[in-house]
Amino acid sequence: MLLNYKPLQYLPTAKDLPDSDDTPVDNELQDLIPGLLKAILALIWSERMDWFFGVDMGIYYNSEEPAIIPDGFLSIGVPRIIDSDLRLSYVLWEEKKVPTMVLEVVSKKRRGEYTQKKEDYAKMGVLYYVIYNPLRKRKPRLEVYKLEQGEYQLLEGEPVWLEQINLGIGREEGTYQGITREWLYWYDQQGKRYLTPEEQIKQEREDKEI
Repeated sequence: MLLNYKPLQYLPTAKDLPDSDDTPVDNELQDLIPGLLKAILALIWSERMDWFFGVDMGIYYNSEEPAIIPDGFLSIGVPRIIDSDLRLSYVLWEEKKVPTMVLEVVSKKRRGEYTQKKEDYAKMGVLYYVIYNPLRKRKPRLEVYKLEQGEYQLLEGEPVWLEQINLGIGREEGTYQGITREWLYWYDQQGKRYLTPEEQIKQEREDKEI
């Protein structure tokens, strides 16, 4: 694991570390796609307080290295809310939990999603690595890897079942914030897609009209 085991009193806290590198995201999808996954989780896991989904947030794994900033990541077994100021960043020596899943959305300008970042997440010990490349035409746009003996192995099928999260992830045409396109969604074990908050509200309205 890429974690610098210095005594805790010598390690910087989240308040000490930069929480922004002032670099804008490459495109809107890199914010909207993980944002939708987070919104669905907040709906289906509304009563659970043992998870955190970060969007475009820095993960600090070594006090002497800059943060790695995935488009999205899910950590299970940590407090969903730490205080009213929320998290500035995700600091491994404070959280004591490596993210269970990391998501990268590939733009026209690649940022090492298939190479360096993949190696970094494996060294960090991230169990599931999800790469979504909406620009691909011939190769699979969605690739989901599971860490086995220190190396990522590609998982087959779609939606892909993530056993340790107890959710599936896959692609489907839909509408989110008025935008109709292919999105990433969560699925149950039977392959049924979970509704978005917008869809849930619409369904409840329709049920009342019956």
